[in-house]
Amino acid sequence: MTHIKKILFIAIAFGAIYACSTKKDTILSRNFHALTTKYNILFNGEEAFKQGIKGINEGYKDDWFQQLPIEPIEFDDRKIVAPTFKNSGMGAGFGDSNEEETTKSAGTPFEKAEEKAVKAIQKHGMNIDGLERNRQIDDAYLLLGKSRYYSQRFIPAIEAFNYVIANYPDANLIAETKIWRAKSNIRLDNEEFAIESMKLLMVVKDTLEPDFPDEIKEQAYTTLAMAYVKADSIQKVKKYLQLATRTQENREQAARNLFILGQIYAQENKKDSATMVFNRLTEFKKSPYKYKIHANIELARNANNDSVSNSLLNRMQELIKNRDNRPYLDKLYYQVATLYEKNDSLKLAKAYYNKSLRALNGGDKQKTFTYENLGNLYFKNSEYQLASAYYDSVLNVAKDSLDLRIRRVKRKHKNLASLIKFEDIVQKNDSIIRIASLSKTEQETYFQNYIDSLKVKDEEAAQLKLNQLAFGGSFGGNSLQSAKKGKWYFYNPQTLAFGKTEFQRVWGNRKLEDNWRYSEKTSNAIATTDSLTTVQKDTRYDLASYLKKIPTNKQVIDSLKTDRNQALYELGIIYKEQFKNRNLAIQRLERVASLQPREELVLPINWHLYQIYTNAGETNQALKHKNTILTNYPNTVFAQLIKNPEKKFEENAKVNEVEKSYKKLYYLYKKGEYKNVLIGVNDMLPTIANSKLKPKFELLKAYAIGKYLPKAIYKEALEFVAINYGNSEEGKKAKEILEQLNK
Repeated sequence: MTHIKKILFIAIAFGAIYACSTKKDTILSRNFHALTTKYNILFNGEEAFKQGIKGINEGYKDDWFQQLPIEPIEFDDRKIVAPTFKNSGMGAGFGDSNEEETTKSAGTPFEKAEEKAVKAIQKHGMNIDGLERNRQIDDAYLLLGKSRYYSQRFIPAIEAFNYVIANYPDANLIAETKIWRAKSNIRLDNEEFAIESMKLLMVVKDTLEPDFPDEIKEQAYTTLAMAYVKADSIQKVKKYLQLATRTQENREQAARNLFILGQIYAQENKKDSATMVFNRLTEFKKSPYKYKIHANIELARNANNDSVSNSLLNRMQELIKNRDNRPYLDKLYYQVATLYEKNDSLKLAKAYYNKSLRALNGGDKQKTFTYENLGNLYFKNSEYQLASAYYDSVLNVAKDSLDLRIRRVKRKHKNLASLIKFEDIVQKNDSIIRIASLSKTEQETYFQNYIDSLKVKDEEAAQLKLNQLAFGGSFGGNSLQSAKKGKWYFYNPQTLAFGKTEFQRVWGNRKLEDNWRYSEKTSNAIATTDSLTTVQKDTRYDLASYLKKIPTNKQVIDSLKTDRNQALYELGIIYKEQFKNRNLAIQRLERVASLQPREELVLPINWHLYQIYTNAGETNQALKHKNTILTNYPNTVFAQLIKNPEKKFEENAKVNEVEKSYKKLYYLYKKGEYKNVLIGVNDMLPTIANSKLKPKFELLKAYAIGKYLPKAIYKEALEFVAINYGNSEEGKKAKEILEQLNK
């Protein structure tokens, strides 16, 4: 009996060994290796692959302000490398099956999946007489190719896919393999080959589709859309995205395809089609929530009439109330603000823009749009200083300074910078001149009132700080926060001791008397301490310090008036030429005309006012300035232009006249009369709008500015020349100087 058991055991052992052989084409061997491959090695490989896909989906951050890529993954083109092949019968770049496995230890899920696929092929491949007997090996090659694809090794991936296509033409996964091969070719910029291969796969006769499962059709049409994106054929992209979204087997990709299709329609300004697609996405129950919420945002963005806007406002308000939407509040508030702005409810629009800025976890890119829209609102309302502040915030938050939109904001901000500088000069000099014109008594009264108001504000701030200290505000720190809530301040020894210490730190030792907060009331008890402390007088409350700063010298006051008048003139030109704000241009120019400006400004002021009133059709006002020019400046170019508005001067004569003017200004520049150069150029520029010599005048103006004004203004002038006349020699010269200044 014992011998029988031994014989039976040996027979079973030999049978198992025989079954393990990859060289024996038997039912036992084929099934043994197929089962081992599928439920052991490939199972682990597929799980690793799924883990890698999950990591990509969780780690990829979409830029919802741009058209989304069809496949949510970023590849670095610099990492694409050619494969290293070894001679063997295994194909797809494998070495001899008898040699030790050279695959390095897996680091990523895709490397682990590739390692398992390689192991399945090397250990369980049954290539006998040129035919593969293990029915799971084609799955292993497909897994191998997909893993290499996500490892950005597209050429080796294609080798694996080609091996399946060549050796397993009747496999049930042949269509999927061809799709993955096409995707790999797209990544290698072989989109034409990918398109051709996909069309051969998906078109049987005319427009008849092959009988593939819906999931395969979705993948194929999505791949074709990817290829046409690379080929810049938007119409074809739309066509295949529409075909891909007929069914929704892969809910993640289907939702993404719908969103991209809606984005394309929106970019083409086909708002009705975009709205239809985004509504379809919001009704897609299995869609990931991020696509649904952004579809609602896009619906608000594409609203094109008041009735739609009102219904969308209600929908957006409901979304805001939903606590699950907190991560999207900045975008939701922003879209509500844009809807109110479209309805001319500007007050509500500003309120919701500010809510968007205050939303927790708000994105920086969203903030740039919000700041820009607020800046545009104030700009339209001629509140240029506030607009400039918001544009400045855009530039501070923006990360991509090369973006076209950000560059436009930067240009706006630069244009506003000079305007704000001149407005500040006017405001400051006006204040100083007005105070200097007051009597001594009136000056004292003015500053005493200012000091009194300053003390009241300081008292209120001090009281607020004490209240915060007493009741666990932001200044109380952890010690106050840990105190028992609801217990009166003076019954709590901990908060009382902390408050006393903090009071002495801020205010020092003070007598119990009226107006104890004033710095003049500092207690003499300080002097009795061991170390003598000198209490400095707060000059903010010192009337004499203010009175000393008031200019009394006539030359100084005249200089302030001259600078103010020049600033007013510059503002008038800026409002007229750059911002096309007729009313503000008239206000500034009329005011400077009434302030007895320097003689050099009188002619250009009247000329600009004449042009403004003429263009506005205000004949009587224009006539007043016209008569001033013709009476007082009859021999100037301006007078000639008024007398002969329809006359076409000979081009050569005009060029010669302009050249002479330029030479005169250049000689003044050489003599060091930089202010006169600046005035002369400003006078000439309105008369040479179409002259080829205009860049020369602008550059000469920049040179003159650089000689006596701050470096920042000099750089602004150079940037103006470089931007507006970039292709001219003057523009290139300005760029060179800017580069040297920025070193």
